[in-house]
Amino acid sequence: MTLGMLSISRHSQASISTLHIFSNSASRVSLQLFDLSATARPYRPAIVVTRRQLSRSTSHPLRSLRVLGGNMSLSNAKIISREPLREEEARWTKLVKTTFTDPNGKTRNWESAERRTRPAGSEVDGVGIVAILLKSEGPEIILQKQYRPPVGKVCIEVPAGLIDEGESVGTCALRELKEETGYVGELASGPSAISPLMFNDPGFCNTNLHLVHVTIDMDRPENREVKPELEENEFIEVFTVPLRNLLEECRRLDDEGYAIDARVGTLAEGIELASKWKLF
Repeated sequence: MTLGMLSISRHSQASISTLHIFSNSASRVSLQLFDLSATARPYRPAIVVTRRQLSRSTSHPLRSLRVLGGNMSLSNAKIISREPLREEEARWTKLVKTTFTDPNGKTRNWESAERRTRPAGSEVDGVGIVAILLKSEGPEIILQKQYRPPVGKVCIEVPAGLIDEGESVGTCALRELKEETGYVGELASGPSAISPLMFNDPGFCNTNLHLVHVTIDMDRPENREVKPELEENEFIEVFTVPLRNLLEECRRLDDEGYAIDARVGTLAEGIELASKWKLF
């Protein structure tokens, strides 16, 4: 079918849709999308339009395209109900009452949550991955869109995941990156490759992570035709943003109704602070 400047063709044998976008100069960008209903996979990260004037134009038809490939639109997800969770039903989290003494010696109680998934003997729950694509026009960061039931919104996140028993932080980061995005990365060099242990919301839970910095060489053959390796219950859309435009993109996505993960927002604000105060 054709809609204005968009042309969408479907290939049933391969379960692939091809989206053609025509610019004013009549040049064409061809993007392939995996049909989620047939393959349980999202579109490839190649969905990101390389012609930035197309992808960033608010008047371009791509901006109004919400459903790409039928059931794979994240906007289909919705909350059906909310109710208290009984202890015997909880698989992933548990509520804890901690009794402690404050600085004045007074005994107090604190309610918090804990994950049940942290490996025995480990101090770490998981990793967040700052994955940078090395491109000639400038570095780009890999981001994801994923529906999160606790907030009832599609969230903008960095790739992330829980650490397996006996797994190192670096190995976990490279594994999760490959599974969620299809990209093969390399750990950044130097002491800044892995962040100090960071706590997500210490007033509410003990969940923590390391941010792991990874670079992705786009000249590697493995990174030319990437395919995520998602589980049946994972629905992730991958896209990239030029690092220099990260805060601007966060503001735009927030205006469109997306929820910005604190890790993404903090990275964006950090880049803005470094630029404002000329730290480098």
